[in-house]
Amino acid sequence: MKYLAFLLPLVLHCTLRAEEPLVIHLWEKGAPGFEKLRDEPEVIKGTSVTHVNNPSITVFPAPKDKANGAAVLIVPGGGHRQLGFGGEGVEPAKLLNNLGVTCFVLKHRLPREEGSPYSLDIHPRQDGQRAMRVIRSRAAEWSLDPKRIGILGFSAGGEVVAMVVYSPTAGDPAAADPIDHASSRADFQISIYPGPLGVPAGPIPADSPPAFFLVANDDTSHVKPILDQLAKYEDAKLPVEVHLYAKGAHGFGMGTRSKLASIKTWTQRMSDWLADSGFLGKAGGVK
Repeated sequence: MKYLAFLLPLVLHCTLRAEEPLVIHLWEKGAPGFEKLRDEPEVIKGTSVTHVNNPSITVFPAPKDKANGAAVLIVPGGGHRQLGFGGEGVEPAKLLNNLGVTCFVLKHRLPREEGSPYSLDIHPRQDGQRAMRVIRSRAAEWSLDPKRIGILGFSAGGEVVAMVVYSPTAGDPAAADPIDHASSRADFQISIYPGPLGVPAGPIPADSPPAFFLVANDDTSHVKPILDQLAKYEDAKLPVEVHLYAKGAHGFGMGTRSKLASIKTWTQRMSDWLADSGFLGKAGGVK
């Protein structure tokens, strides 16, 4: 009995550890130019994360019986000062998992955090592009269709989405790092109440991916970035869907805590768009 009393907590501990999501750092030796900071610990308060110096993706695989080969890189918001990792990272990952989509939640460097050494124009974009390369380079490992890897962002995360979507970089087959052989292109974008950063002043690239945008009309500073992108998509004659709700304000996340019926159910609009756009169907060869 004494042996069992000792063994059961140990088994429970190992089981819980086994259920923790896999975290993959984007660079083995740390972010380029900032390798010396890679061992600086992150600061976690509740479900928010700050002090990210060794950018990473956290893997949320779709259940095997539902997996369809699609994948999404999720970028939480937080004003580039923090990351709302729970409400705008884990929660959307779980919903998309249920649709058969494998998800990767990005922890990128935060240029607006007090004392940050990072540049808003450079490092979130670099982390987002690198994350897309990591995912695409390991697509076979997760049984992903490398042509159905999209990106989803909330608020400041939507700005990172724009940085990645509108400045894709092709893979370099001559690169010493095999991850850099893969493209950083997103095959679709979903942007929820984004800010204006990352959106080109002029036309968007002619091969910009299909887009889904959503915002509340009383979220005044975040309506224009979506309307601007809508106009650019229309000018480029590219597929786009926009939802502009009357009320909801900013930062409603997955809508579960809102009193508004439209906001509570907004994720169904996203699910419908993914299905109607063909991103949820099983690809040939995906098990």
